[in-house]
Amino acid sequence: MARVTLQTIADEVGVSRMTVSNAFSRPDQLSGELRARVLAAAERLGYAGPDAAARALTRGRTGVVGMLLETSPFDAFVDEVSVGFMRAAAAGLADAGYSLALLHSNRSGDIVPTRDVAMDGAIVYSCAPQSEGVGDLLRRRLPIVRVEGLPIEGVASVALDDEGGARAAAQHLLDLGHRDIAIVAGGIDADGRPLHDPPASDYSVTRGRLAGWYAALQAADVVPRIVATGATSVDDALRARIRELLAAPPTAVLCWSDLAAVEVLEAAREAGLSVPADLSVVGFDDVPLASRVTPPLTTVRQDLDAKGDAAVRALLSMLDGGAPEAVPPLATTLVVRESTAPPRAS
Repeated sequence: MARVTLQTIADEVGVSRMTVSNAFSRPDQLSGELRARVLAAAERLGYAGPDAAARALTRGRTGVVGMLLETSPFDAFVDEVSVGFMRAAAAGLADAGYSLALLHSNRSGDIVPTRDVAMDGAIVYSCAPQSEGVGDLLRRRLPIVRVEGLPIEGVASVALDDEGGARAAAQHLLDLGHRDIAIVAGGIDADGRPLHDPPASDYSVTRGRLAGWYAALQAADVVPRIVATGATSVDDALRARIRELLAAPPTAVLCWSDLAAVEVLEAAREAGLSVPADLSVVGFDDVPLASRVTPPLTTVRQDLDAKGDAAVRALLSMLDGGAPEAVPPLATTLVVRESTAPPRAS
């Protein structure tokens, strides 16, 4: 069967090739009746629409936005925070007529070459500024929005008020009467010893949450013990350090994520500790799991839909010619549930 082209449709309907093109790409240029005739002829002849690559060359746009991850989908899609953000961003882009292309590493750690993917702009999600993928995007001079992660010069930023949320969580425990408080974090190396000052971290989320916790704790003259590993997810090393911490338990634990808090709940059960009678536990993020565990988790809520919407709006503004602008930190909210209570009287 001969290949059906725009000219084939034009000859069939008795109009110009440009009229057929407009029926697909600029329908406002045609009457409803004429466009209906063109589309009916296209369907009858088995024509699916203009070639996507040719349309991109003509318009100067691909209709695609990339999202750069530093993890593989295998890891990213088990993180409810990442999944929620990607869902919200993809929905916002779809409403604006864009498709989302994931730019990610494979399970061996090799990143998809971002220089080879056709796109109009990119969202950089929780990536280090010095990463190869970020460098490729910057060299291409694409509009870029950074979500979480450390600042990148000349790139618009979207981030949470991690510090404010963490401060509220720590103050909640202090107000309940806790003074023996530990922290479970990620992205740093800490073996459970008391630390008078927050340790340095290369991860912006860890920095912000440590700053907030310490702001409240130092004001109350509380020196927390910290357990963490260099990983930014819960790993076996962190689980082992949590168990070591609970061998001589504090009265309360602040966790840098809900997933870490769930690990603390499990370790407490194994150690014969009752939550919250023996141990209060606070998470961060308020993923759906937080309200389903036993006991339901006190945590700090972030609005993933708002984060996705903010990233998309910032990128669309740049795609329309606007300058990169910093978005004010997105609000976080303390959600008090049943995993926290005053410490048991000694």
